[in-house]
Amino acid sequence: MALSETENECPGGEGGESIVQTCVLGGFGESCETRALLSSLSEVHGSMVTSESATQRFLVIMNRYQEQPHLLDPHLEWMLNMILEFVRSEKSPPSLVHLSFKFLYIICKVRGYKIFMQLFPHEVADVQPVLDLLSRQDPKDSETWETRYMLLLWLSMTCLIPFDLYRLDGHLESDGGKAREPTMDRILAIAKSYLLVCDSPRDAASVLVSKFMTRPDVKQKRLGDFLDWSLTTISQTSDQSVRDIMVLDGALQSLVNTHTHRSHKPAACIPVSPTILQCLEQKNLSESSQAMLRKLGVKLIQRLGLTFLKPRLATWRYQRGSRSLAANLSMSQSTTVAATPDVETQKLEEDYDIPEELETVIEHLLVGLKDKETIVRWSAAKGIGRVTGRLPKELADEVVGSVLDCFSFQETDNAWHGGCLALAELGRRGLLLPSRLTDVVPLIVKSLTYDEKRGACSVGSNVRDSACYVCWSFARAYEPEELEPFVTQIASALLITAVFDRNVNCRRAASAAFQENVGRQGTFPHGIDIVTAADYYAVGNINNCYLNISVYIASFPEYTEAMIDHLIAMKINHWDSVIRELSTKALHNLTPKAPNYMATTVLPQMLPMAVGIDLHGRHGAIMACAEITHALYKLDVNLVLFKTVELEDCTVYKMLFIQKDYLFVTYSLIFILLHLQVAVVSALSALCEEYYQDEPGQANSGMQDVLVSQYIEGLKSPQMLTRCGSALALGSLPRFMIHSKLNQILEGLQQMCTVSQKDGSFTEARRDAVKAIAQVCVKAGVCAHGSPDSALCSENVAGVYGALLNSMNDYTTDSRGDVGAWVREAAMTSLMDVTKLVASICMMCCLAQQAAEKIDHYRAHAGNVFLRLLHSTEPAVPHIPHQEELLSIFPTDSATACLNWNAPSQAFQYITQLLGLPQYQYHTLLGLTVSVGGITESTVHFSSQSLFDYLRGIQDNHAALTQFGDALLSIFRDNLRNDRVSIPFLKMLDQILANSCFEIFTTQDNHQFCVDLLALCKECKKTKDISKLRACVTVFCGLIQFQGEVRKKVLSQLLMLLSGQSFTTTASQMYEMLLTYDDVINPEMLDDVMTLLSDTNWLSDLATVRTHRNQLCDWLGVPRPQVVTKVTRISEGRYKRQTFYVLSPC
Repeated sequence: MALSETENECPGGEGGESIVQTCVLGGFGESCETRALLSSLSEVHGSMVTSESATQRFLVIMNRYQEQPHLLDPHLEWMLNMILEFVRSEKSPPSLVHLSFKFLYIICKVRGYKIFMQLFPHEVADVQPVLDLLSRQDPKDSETWETRYMLLLWLSMTCLIPFDLYRLDGHLESDGGKAREPTMDRILAIAKSYLLVCDSPRDAASVLVSKFMTRPDVKQKRLGDFLDWSLTTISQTSDQSVRDIMVLDGALQSLVNTHTHRSHKPAACIPVSPTILQCLEQKNLSESSQAMLRKLGVKLIQRLGLTFLKPRLATWRYQRGSRSLAANLSMSQSTTVAATPDVETQKLEEDYDIPEELETVIEHLLVGLKDKETIVRWSAAKGIGRVTGRLPKELADEVVGSVLDCFSFQETDNAWHGGCLALAELGRRGLLLPSRLTDVVPLIVKSLTYDEKRGACSVGSNVRDSACYVCWSFARAYEPEELEPFVTQIASALLITAVFDRNVNCRRAASAAFQENVGRQGTFPHGIDIVTAADYYAVGNINNCYLNISVYIASFPEYTEAMIDHLIAMKINHWDSVIRELSTKALHNLTPKAPNYMATTVLPQMLPMAVGIDLHGRHGAIMACAEITHALYKLDVNLVLFKTVELEDCTVYKMLFIQKDYLFVTYSLIFILLHLQVAVVSALSALCEEYYQDEPGQANSGMQDVLVSQYIEGLKSPQMLTRCGSALALGSLPRFMIHSKLNQILEGLQQMCTVSQKDGSFTEARRDAVKAIAQVCVKAGVCAHGSPDSALCSENVAGVYGALLNSMNDYTTDSRGDVGAWVREAAMTSLMDVTKLVASICMMCCLAQQAAEKIDHYRAHAGNVFLRLLHSTEPAVPHIPHQEELLSIFPTDSATACLNWNAPSQAFQYITQLLGLPQYQYHTLLGLTVSVGGITESTVHFSSQSLFDYLRGIQDNHAALTQFGDALLSIFRDNLRNDRVSIPFLKMLDQILANSCFEIFTTQDNHQFCVDLLALCKECKKTKDISKLRACVTVFCGLIQFQGEVRKKVLSQLLMLLSGQSFTTTASQMYEMLLTYDDVINPEMLDDVMTLLSDTNWLSDLATVRTHRNQLCDWLGVPRPQVVTKVTRISEGRYKRQTFYVLSPC
């Protein structure tokens, strides 16, 4: 058993490759197991489980031979006989019969019906049993379609018996005296019925029709009626419904298969063909939305076209000799001359009359070449070849000319593809005479590189693949001397496709076509060497093609300049950035093969492209210039070439090529592509170091003023990417360029961090500005009493920290989500970098807040920055608040080093310990708020668990609990109208109250914490946010545990919420509250209150709800809410009336 490998390429032109190994089998090795499976059918058919298991196992065995079905041929007969024994047995139940036919279908599917159906027994004695069994089937049974499919194929074989079917009828009178239907009519009726079904038996019925209708007796008596029925069916149905589509499919298939068997007959024997053609024209199938119907229409039209022509091969066709390579080699010693028609043959062809209908046939086939589906174009191309093969030479040449019209740049890629397929068919059949090669070869060369941009990608891979097929067919069709004038064009184009095409299938097709030409023509330069290097497997890896194989092929001078020109014209401006980058690298590798051509021809072509309007072209041209000049530099080539060239709108460069040295001088960073920013900024610092110093450490003042002022001005640009590029450029400037300009740079960056945040836009620019502030400060250094223009000192440090700390509160959101997190992340890193020079208390608190928040990635980043600052020793960060306590929480051991901040189960048990440190308590609790009150299950679980563990630890510490309560109130008060914080805060507060964490406060009447909290919740109640109101309700229910007058106020707020139609959940929350706290009302009234809360429909009209609400007020001893109307003056003569509830005096 041998192994073969096939490779599939990753999308986007990547070089990764996956290898799939497939077995090349030597024979049918499962014959014993198959015998056992077939013998067990009588035992397994009764159970669905066992029958399905046997079927699946048989499928696995048969599917192994999908690619080598001929290995089954010696075993088909005994498998068929074993299965037919069950079918023919009268004792076999229906389930066994259907299972047997299912196994037959599996074999037929693998081997193909044309081969397998020939093995069916087709004696006279088989006709009636098969016909009777088929008559008993239900065409609508979707479970047994395999039975009907195989019976139709079997019946089509029994129709081939060489006896008139009327001899099988005998006496048509049955035992009851009623006349029986003739066999011929029964078969025809079954065929018609199954041509109209919607499943696979329709295909088998078309095979039956093709065999049955071509019998002499049937053709004489029933052919006309059947054709009338078919044409009527076609004309009366449309392709608007699934049912009609299936009917049309069956009728067209039957006509196609019938004409396939009759296409060798002369037109005089088929008078109905014009009628069929006229019907198809009226039906206009070429406009159908169904590809299969269009394909069948084209197929039928070409069959009709063949019936209009004499069944003979054109004597004028070009004949090379034997199609066998071995036979051609054996005849190589003798001179073989291609056959050409003599004068007498031409005279005979001139006497041959062509029917008028043929023009319509050819027109339809030419239209089919431009269809949007490949199967239609392929069928039309084969039809063109077959019909042209029977035409006189002059008419055939006109057909070739019409095919060449498909290769117009006004045509779509579908027309180009269809034209290539048609040319390949014509060439393969010898119908494309050598005189036409001068017109055809240039078009095929263009097709080999056809690539048309469509939106964000391109089309044309099918055109290039079919063009390779044309070249493959030419290799077999023509003598070497005929193709010799075009060898250079074809060879270069095939190699370019084989090496540089983006699609792996096209590369492999071109490689195969080149190999075929090398073997059959023998005139391709260096063919054997190239075929060895660029074989089927080698061209599978696109990186290998561009960077290695291309270099080897370019070592042959016949192909060098053609490959370079193709890369310049087609690839460096390709829409795929991967192809552009590979192309420029290939140009770098190819430069040693033609250095003078690169320097004198290619580089001058690149410069105009580098300033063109095409973005892709500019990108590729700039990279190509860099790669080529780098390669020329390594070759030690002296160049004095070009005057100054400015590349505007992408990156302004000045290119100087003088005595081996080249230089890119960046004048501005007006970027369009983000990845160009990173690349240019990375080079800016080295560029300044090399060329912008008058003396070491002293900047060129003129260039310094130009760069700094231009970048600071760019920070105010309305274009976001210009702001980003300017900020990144300022951050990358070396120290000597910042000297004496620091204050000006910091002011520009700080202004962009704060002012532009008002409208929430330019988030990426703020992120880059925050990064640049730290980079500039680190490069400038620290000097406490220094100049603010030269170092970070007491005069400017406050502004730096103010900008960075303000950025920690950037919670901007847009359609992309929490984009402010980008700024916060950059601010955390920048604070760490700056604080290694000067420390700040607020910075550590803000980091603690971020380390307690809900987003894993940014929590981890904040935690790591926090620990790095805490544990930093070189230099040590001074003035960290509670540094000793922090080191006890986060010791410098391996356990802390391995702490996974991304995991909530590990992070929150550490971060909640900061709640005990006064200076960290507010910020840590603020971060925990959005985690405990969030929606991520794991984050909520572990954060709340850690918070409650901390609160349980301070239950007996009245001072600590009071301090914690004050922090809670401060956070609530500061973020009362900030839904990002207030809604999670209410959810967290509900959990804290439900766990009785403030139980020590409930023993005191009207505790101040509850009074303040109730007042803040009343303010929250004014919101229109449903989720916020529901959270308020749960908090009100939790506040009921506090004693004193505050309890009545809480009840009043809950009862007022009962009157809102959007808050019927208030009733259920109150119900649960009264069950939990049984001391709220008098026990004698508890049952009445609970009944009223549970039975009342709180969605009913307002008057009814108000009545029940007032009843609850009386039972609970709270005042009834009163309706108050307030009239507010809006403008002159305009007033606004508002109605709301207030509590009446107690």
